[in-house]
Amino acid sequence: MPRYKLTIEYDGRPFAGWQRQADQPSVQGALEDACAKLDGAPVAVYGAGRTDARVHATGQVAHINLQKPRTADKVMDAVNYHLQPNPIAIIASETVDDEFHARFSARERHYLYRISNRRAPLTLDAGFSWRVGADLDHEAMHAAAQALVGTHDFTTFRDSQCQAESPVKSLNAISVTRLGEEVHVRCRALSFLHRQVRSMVGTLVEVGRGKEDVRWVGKVLAAADRTQCGPVAPPDGLHLTRVDY
Repeated sequence: MPRYKLTIEYDGRPFAGWQRQADQPSVQGALEDACAKLDGAPVAVYGAGRTDARVHATGQVAHINLQKPRTADKVMDAVNYHLQPNPIAIIASETVDDEFHARFSARERHYLYRISNRRAPLTLDAGFSWRVGADLDHEAMHAAAQALVGTHDFTTFRDSQCQAESPVKSLNAISVTRLGEEVHVRCRALSFLHRQVRSMVGTLVEVGRGKEDVRWVGKVLAAADRTQCGPVAPPDGLHLTRVDY
């Protein structure tokens, strides 16, 4: 059976997350339904990672096996046709060998968290960015974030419903930059705990608002105590932007 690697973007707002669910719409479910219409049989879609409800993607990756060989472009066009009217699009497709696995072959995952640092309500970016009205010191946020880089017990930033076997993860890099009114938090790692990125961002915003000092983030990390985490940032601003192989 031919295998295809799909690069996918989606608006996460209408979905209960990536993973197929019996009673709620999901990105995986919509993709599997579309692929089944193309292939005339059930098709399993294997994603590089699970995104939560209302979390977006500009570079999610998945793979599928189809019964009939087709060109990669035809697979992309046909799946996009059957995905309508879901806000999901295959933006790239390529044939890969049977050794490729969207999840297990991945070497690094990249996330962007968008913060709109303005007093006015959001219009065009509503649902795609977190509006924080208080002035944010992005340089302080960046300095504080460096305590998170490396291999640590991330229990403080781990959701209570997380199913990972261990809270120990390696964060390869995290940065906080400003582009006009937007503050961008970018991080990359092989894998993340459930709601780890949103938990880290919410904690860094406390520093940016001047409520906590730069050293505080390192202290709450070392505490390995979920109750020490800052407020969890909403899902709206989180985007899975790239998966490296």
